[in-house]
Amino acid sequence: MAKKIIEIKDLKRHYKMGQTLVRALDGVTFDIAENEYIAIMGPSGSGKSTLMNLIGCLDSPTDGEYILNGHRVSDLDDAELAQIRNREIGFVFQTFNLLPRTDCLSNVELPLIYSGMKSKIRKEKASATLTKVGLGDRMDHKPNELSGGQRQRVAIARALVNDPSILLADEPTGNLDSKTGDEIMLLFEDLYRSGNTIILVTHENDIANYARRVIRLRDGKIEVDEKIQSPTLANKDLEAVAV
Repeated sequence: MAKKIIEIKDLKRHYKMGQTLVRALDGVTFDIAENEYIAIMGPSGSGKSTLMNLIGCLDSPTDGEYILNGHRVSDLDDAELAQIRNREIGFVFQTFNLLPRTDCLSNVELPLIYSGMKSKIRKEKASATLTKVGLGDRMDHKPNELSGGQRQRVAIARALVNDPSILLADEPTGNLDSKTGDEIMLLFEDLYRSGNTIILVTHENDIANYARRVIRLRDGKIEVDEKIQSPTLANKDLEAVAV
């Protein structure tokens, strides 16, 4: 039986807007096992962004329990949350969030600097991770010298370089054309097959269909939690698809 990476029980996030109590997340319960590939979906206001922020340790719950790789995240203070974020979670954002005046290698090194790794080991690890995502020949390029798809690959390398427990991707193809988006999803498929645990937050059904399980939210609650019957690329040879 696969190890549980995430355990969430009756998780809530409520806040006041004027005199109104907003129940952004209103009691969700689910587990995520090691090497799962999950899409979190829902319409605007469903709670998916709130859930992403809680899973990503960017916010704290009002109530409930969240355990990430053995750490009881729901009980941690801001400093402890920052440590967990850097060690356990690799973020991939729609807008890439790269440092514009810094080359690819230095962008990917950034999480390793925060973790206190020595410079030589840092550069070796960042270089190996860029090679893994197909950018071994672009290490000294700055973001404005790259295509959108290449920038997202740099962002994915940065997310992977610390060997996180989970890869958390928020609309990772949102700023890309459909062909480049397909290439990025092909990379995620490769990472999943290599053993990574991936959580994909998206509003697009065709992107969610690359995952193996979908959790749909509505009004702060889980409406659907089910396996995807025919995932895109599930039974395909990735090398053949890439060609």
